[in-house]
Amino acid sequence: MARFDRYFLWQLMLLFAFFSLILVGVFWITRSVSLLDKLIADGQSAMVFLEFTALSLPTLIRTVMPIAVFTATLYVTNRLNRESELTAMLATGSSPWRLARGVIVFGILTGLMMAILTNVLRPASIQQLEIREAEVSRDVTARLLEEGNFLHPADGVTLYIRKIDRDGALNDVFLSDRRDPARTMTYTGSRAFLVRDETKASLIMVDGLAVRLDVAGNTLSTTQFSDFSYDITSLLNKESAKSRNIRAISTPELLWHRDMVREVEGYTEGQMMDELHERFTWSTICVAVSLIGFATLMLGGFSRFGLWPQLLGAFLLLIMLEGMRGVLSQIVVDRAELWPILYAPTAIGILLATVFLNIAGRPVSLLLRRPTAA
Repeated sequence: MARFDRYFLWQLMLLFAFFSLILVGVFWITRSVSLLDKLIADGQSAMVFLEFTALSLPTLIRTVMPIAVFTATLYVTNRLNRESELTAMLATGSSPWRLARGVIVFGILTGLMMAILTNVLRPASIQQLEIREAEVSRDVTARLLEEGNFLHPADGVTLYIRKIDRDGALNDVFLSDRRDPARTMTYTGSRAFLVRDETKASLIMVDGLAVRLDVAGNTLSTTQFSDFSYDITSLLNKESAKSRNIRAISTPELLWHRDMVREVEGYTEGQMMDELHERFTWSTICVAVSLIGFATLMLGGFSRFGLWPQLLGAFLLLIMLEGMRGVLSQIVVDRAELWPILYAPTAIGILLATVFLNIAGRPVSLLLRRPTAA
């Protein structure tokens, strides 16, 4: 039996790694296409794209990991049943609960991996991703250097650049500033340059014209200049004061410093409790889905048609549990004191697996058999 447990666990881990790789690859390709288009359109390099995709991997792995656990359990159990290995073990007197030992260990191991992922790797990756996104958003080249298009870096501001030279010089620049309703400023320049230091960014225009429209006095004045500096710092840093993403806040902060997080970041108690306990439920659900997959298939006896009804039932149970998680999450956001209900899908999954394994150990025909008279 110990050898069978090791063999069963090894098969589960091997197929789990395989399905995880396949699912992550499919989801990664789907999501990276739009990200690649956006970064290339913003003038970013391939290294920035690789960095952004690497930082998004923990979130992607967390999403597909329960599916990989469930699929691996179904596949291995169905194969062992089809090759009569489970039938042989049951014939030796092993109960379904005894055969489930490898599945339980598998669920615990994947749950521990999920705990590390959701409580350590994912918050750190999201925090670093926010930092890099802020750096890219402050990148003048990515935000403003786009030739041939009318850009609107802020409400009331329009920028147009006809052509950008290889050395970074801007040709035929048009800038309209209408943020002050009482005064509209329009600048044109034959050439311009973007200059930035640590705290300030400026657009230096050469050989141009400044047009000022005074709405109150209904007057229009023009000024020719040989060079002119326009401060664009506020256009680049308009989102710098944005609060942290709640998913980037570390688990210790959500556990012991929620008052500080609420004061600084502005999140409600319900949002913090939902995020905190969701990280733990992602771990516990791995145990539940692995047991559900195994126990559901153990309900079926030998059939030349296979275990398709049990497979379908297992997938329906998985969909039900995932749907419950989405509904319960919104309830906790509204009422933080109800956070224990977030663990209801895990509890229901383990309870159903327990019932199925007990039924598999005592078939319905035996339960319904009437005792004979002495």
